Amino acid sequence: MGEDFVEVAELNGFAPGTMRCVQLRNRRVLLANVGGTIYAADELCSHEDASLCTGALQGHYVKCPLHGSRFDLQTGEPLEDPAQAPIKTYAVKVQGNAILIRLPSE
Repeated sequence: MGEDFVEVAELNGFAPGTMRCVQLRNRRVLLANVGGTIYAADELCSHEDASLCTGALQGHYVKCPLHGSRFDLQTGEPLEDPAQAPIKTYAVKVQGNAILIRLPSE
């Protein structure tokens, strides 16, 4: 099975230290630019579905704005309570100005 990547955003104007949400088929995905490395993860906190897009980016961690759970954007693992379940992360590649995310298997 081949790797199916789709373009979800442009790199131009996506400054290091910032986040944005994009649509990937039927889900919203958080993109984070950490020192020029792009990470992608599900947009909703695994604790109570708050949008991580309005959270705080701290290195390669994102902090949920609702109850303060912190997630590692490299692995999706929760690092602080109250969240116990990880969030899904996605493979990312940059080709020229295009940010591409690997489609999840359905």
